[in-house]
Amino acid sequence: MAGEGQQGASMRTVVAASSAGTAFEWYDFFIFGSLAQVISKTFFTGLPDAAGYIAALALFGVGFAFRPLGALVFGKIGDQAGRKGAFLATVLLMGGATFAIAFLPTYQQAGIISPILLIILRCVQGFALGGEYGGAAIYVAEHSPPDQRGRSTSWVQTSAAFGLFGALMVILITRAAVGLEAFDAWGWRIPFAVSIGLLGVSVWMRMKLTESPAFAAMKEEGQASKAPYAEAFGQWKNLKLVILAFLSMMCAQGAVWYTSFFYVQTFMEKFLKVDPVTINELMMTATAISAVFYVVFGWLSDKVGRKPVMLGGMTLALLFYFPGFHLLEKAANPALAEASAKAPVVVLADPADCSLQFDPVGKAAFVTSCDIVKGALANAGVSYTNEKAPAGATAVMKVGGVEVVSQSAKGLAKVQTKAVKTGVEKQIKAALAKAGYPAKADPARMNKPLILGVLCVFVIAATALFGPLAACLVELFPTRVRYTALSLPYHIGTGWVGGFVPFFAFAIVTAVGDIYAGLWYPVVFTVISVLVTAFLLPETKGRPLN
Repeated sequence: MAGEGQQGASMRTVVAASSAGTAFEWYDFFIFGSLAQVISKTFFTGLPDAAGYIAALALFGVGFAFRPLGALVFGKIGDQAGRKGAFLATVLLMGGATFAIAFLPTYQQAGIISPILLIILRCVQGFALGGEYGGAAIYVAEHSPPDQRGRSTSWVQTSAAFGLFGALMVILITRAAVGLEAFDAWGWRIPFAVSIGLLGVSVWMRMKLTESPAFAAMKEEGQASKAPYAEAFGQWKNLKLVILAFLSMMCAQGAVWYTSFFYVQTFMEKFLKVDPVTINELMMTATAISAVFYVVFGWLSDKVGRKPVMLGGMTLALLFYFPGFHLLEKAANPALAEASAKAPVVVLADPADCSLQFDPVGKAAFVTSCDIVKGALANAGVSYTNEKAPAGATAVMKVGGVEVVSQSAKGLAKVQTKAVKTGVEKQIKAALAKAGYPAKADPARMNKPLILGVLCVFVIAATALFGPLAACLVELFPTRVRYTALSLPYHIGTGWVGGFVPFFAFAIVTAVGDIYAGLWYPVVFTVISVLVTAFLLPETKGRPLN
């Protein structure tokens, strides 16, 4: 029994150190996503509102885009030099980049230099996180008994919840302490700055760790890979596992998790006009609840298998995307749901006069009569349907028996263009208000228990998929190339599929005019994973890791 106790204490130390460091890195990464609205105003003031907001969401995704590169670099280090060194370096990189963001100049202070510096630091964050997750998951799994691998690694998954909860909590406390106006002006820097203390704790805990037993034994026998890239991606037996991992688990993981925890925030803030503080409170509650379910589903996968638990989670999300978001509208902003049903908005315009309603680089002018109408509706977060008008016709918005005739600002100076846009937008807002469209969600009519219930369904779907996922990925790949081979599909899935969920979903909405149209992005990726998991993914529970 003494031996078991020592082993248990050792395992607890491994899990705690790995999860704490990963939670800190998620905290760093999630601050940015939770402050997209403030970031857009601070670093992209040269762009129109909708374009600036999308640019901020795109920059949130840029950090994810660099994760596969970090996965390759640190994966090779981890497979050749060891797990511990690789994921000690990642936490230092992430912490340094996050702390530096707190001291960046704004667009008004430094012009174009401001967003450039932000992009660079965001890329460093993504690069660091690309090497973090694989190292932590593998390190814990290679220490864990085979029959407890799902439960042990689920604590690494839970670290995402702790990181997100910590980010939301610090943002909420800071907003309350300095006030909304001061927070938007300078208080947003505080959540980035306090990360330096968390970095110190994370480094201290990880310095106490030793190398994983599976890697140490392999290196002692001289079996460590000399060419991880060639083995992982140049040999079909390993490459097919990389492709399988991406299509079966990671497409859904990126779509489900980031829709459940991030796009839902964008949707409530931008389209449903819910107060940011209320969103933070609801998301903190949902995130706290999720922490329990990661472990529950990880433990369940030790009993019944990884595949049925993960397949159940992604299927639940797939079936609930559209009903869940419709319920959110009815619960969070019933006046908007009622107005949309009684007085739907129609835009009558010449299709040749209309362009896509987003511009992350800020080069498009959006000065046609159609663009001005749709831009105003996009900023208002209102759904509309399109009707074709004769060629050359001026765009018209119809709502509740009222017609607003737009204007074109082609060939006008900047000041005149702004005046035209402001005038049309003012008329549109007045027409929407007359038809019952609310400027903001009414807290008195908000059904918070129903909102939380919807969020909890998404939480169960996301945690059922994510809880057993680390164990399944580790068990799928051989020890020699595990770090490299596991990290790449994971970070393509979470980085490229998941990280760009808010950006592409919001961009689709502004282009199409339907606030629910963006959900087709996660639906497509989730369908792919449901089919591949059901028919091609083998059960990995209990596989030896050597």
